[in-house]
Formats: sequence, C-alpha cells, structure tokens
Amino acid sequence: MVTAKLRPSQVLINETAIAHNVQHAIAGLPQGTELFAVVKADAYGHGLLRVARVAQAAGATGFCVAVLDEALALRRAGFTLPILVLGIIEPAYAPIAAANHIAVPVGSTEWLTQALPGLTAGSDLPPLHVHLALDTGMGRIGFRQVADLKAAAALATDHGDQFKITGLFTHFSTADDPDPAYFNLQVARFKEFLAALPKRPRYVHVANSATSLWHAACDCNLVRFGVAMYGLNPSGRAIETTPYPLEPALTLTSTLSFVKQIDAGEAVSYGATYHAEKPEWIGTVPLGYADGWQRRLQGFHVLVNGTFCEIVGRVCMDQFMIRLPGEVKTGTLVTLIGRSGANEITLQDVADYAHTIHYEIACGLSERLPRVSVAPFPEQA
Repeated sequence: MVTAKLRPSQVLINETAIAHNVQHAIAGLPQGTELFAVVKADAYGHGLLRVARVAQAAGATGFCVAVLDEALALRRAGFTLPILVLGIIEPAYAPIAAANHIAVPVGSTEWLTQALPGLTAGSDLPPLHVHLALDTGMGRIGFRQVADLKAAAALATDHGDQFKITGLFTHFSTADDPDPAYFNLQVARFKEFLAALPKRPRYVHVANSATSLWHAACDCNLVRFGVAMYGLNPSGRAIETTPYPLEPALTLTSTLSFVKQIDAGEAVSYGATYHAEKPEWIGTVPLGYADGWQRRLQGFHVLVNGTFCEIVGRVCMDQFMIRLPGEVKTGTLVTLIGRSGANEITLQDVADYAHTIHYEIACGLSERLPRVSVAPFPEQA
C-alpha cells in the first residue's frame, strides 16, 4: 500500500512517551532481569525501526517479533541485540535464523528433527538459538507434557553444533484478569516444566506486559514488554491501576477537507443511513476504513477545536463525515485519537465503541497513514 504523504491525515508517535514507559518498567525489575521490547506487527502500528531505536536507547536489551521477516528487517537496519521470534517458523528457514543470530521457539521434537538437516548442511552456520515453548494453558504453541519437553531438550543437547537452548518460556492467557485462579494454575504448570530440565537456560521468561505490571511469578529473568511500552493498559479497563503511569504514544489526526451546510431531511453517505433533523454543518475528513478507521465507527465522535463532533453516515473507504457545531474553515485540525483542548479520545475509547480491544485498533491503522515522530528520544541537539 502506498503511504499517503501528500494528504493531511497522519499518525503522530511520541518517542519520549515510549522511552519513559520502557524506563519505568526497567526501574521496577528485580536485579538481573532484562527487558526485551516487543516490536511485532510494525511495533503495534507505531513503526518497527523507530520503536526499536527508542527502546534500545531507553535500556531494552533485546527484541521480540512475531515472524522471521520482522527479525530480518531489524538485522538489515543494523540492530545487533538479541532477537526472539515468538511464532513457530518453518523448519526449512532455520538456517536463515541461525545465520542471522535470531532465536526461535520450539514446541515439538518433530520440529527439531525437521530443522536438523538444513543446519547440518551449513557447516559454517553457528548453532541455532532456541527457546523451548510451553503450553501451560494458553492453547497456542508449546510442549504440553513434561516427557516431551525432556525428549526435545535431550535431542537439542545431543546436537550441540546445530542447536543451543537459550530460553524457556510460556504465555499467560489471563494475566490481565483480576481473578488470579487460572493464572496461578499456569504458574504451577510452568514450575513443573522448569524443574524437569536438568539445566536452566540463559533466559527463563513468562512475563508479558500484564504479568510485569501485576504479578511476580516463576523466578524469571526476562520481561517481554509489549503493549504497555506504547502506553496502553493491557487489561483495557479491567484493572485501572498500574504501578507507574503509562504514557500513550499514538495520536491520529487529519483536517477538514470540505465543509458545507445541508438542509433538514438531507442524507449523508452510503445507504442514506443518516438524515439531518435540521439544517446542519457537515465536515468531510479525508480518512476512512482503508486507513483502519473502521466502518463500524459511525455514531462515534472526533474532536474539532476541543469539541466532540459525531461521525454521521457510514465511514467510507477514504473519507467520513462529521456534524460540526457551526461553520468551520476547511483545513481545521481534526483529532481522531489524542487530546484537543480539554477533551481527549483514547485508543481505548475507540476500541470500546468498536467492541474490540485497543491492540486491534492500533495494529489496524494501515501503512497508508504516514507515521511522524514527535518528541524525539533521545532529544536531538
């Protein structure tokens, strides 16, 4: 998709807010615990390379990504810190990961046996760093039985020229839930797995953002710092308090491209789902669902000069319309996410209206929207 740089719609990324979130998290970690910045999905829509640079400057000692391509993009950009891919990669691509010093998860002995020939054929390859993944209750990837874990660890150890076990991890499915019962069940399962390994790997990690904020578990030494790095509460609104303030990093703005007055009874947008009850001023905003501003947001609002203005009619692919309090000049700033005057619209507000989570809204903002850094970190001289 082409990035629309010649249009006034844009995503503003506050780099200093990201840095502060990382620094607050690191300050609260036990001695010897590291923080890897989770920059998957284009850093949750904030920009992969930008966020990686800021997180590293703020003290992160590694990165987590979702797919091998994201890890390779970091390597091509010159990042040398450890990188862990969180999703299972195809065994055929194991030599690529090894050659680029990228760690990958392993959740079955079968994967190791399938990856082994390619790693053996490349005699000049360094050992592939693997993190043994455990399914303690997430139901996604990982070993489910202690015996299977031990068999895989033994196989990897027997082929030390091809594999190096550098991590053991699981993922909690309810760390953002006020009820700790299922979380505690997963903790108990993880400890059983950990005790079964004859040697503790370099990295033992369970903590996503939610776990790092609200739990101390499993005697681990690595935090996978994700959504909280972007200033977003992992629980949405379920747990309101956090041990330090989270600073939102993303603002979405546009401008009014057209303003007109319509008569009572006139319709707006596809399907004629909105009719003016009286003469109304209507503004057009050059941004739509192709940019990630979802069609279901009809009836929601944006901010113009600090005033909430309702989205009227269906959101179109490239434009949507709002009801203005009166005549407003074209070119006036429209804030879709962020603060204007005394009022604010958060990613959580948008998610609540769309009946989803703020993760999806942030990741759904398409690459057609340019990302522009504000408050650069470290501050430029």
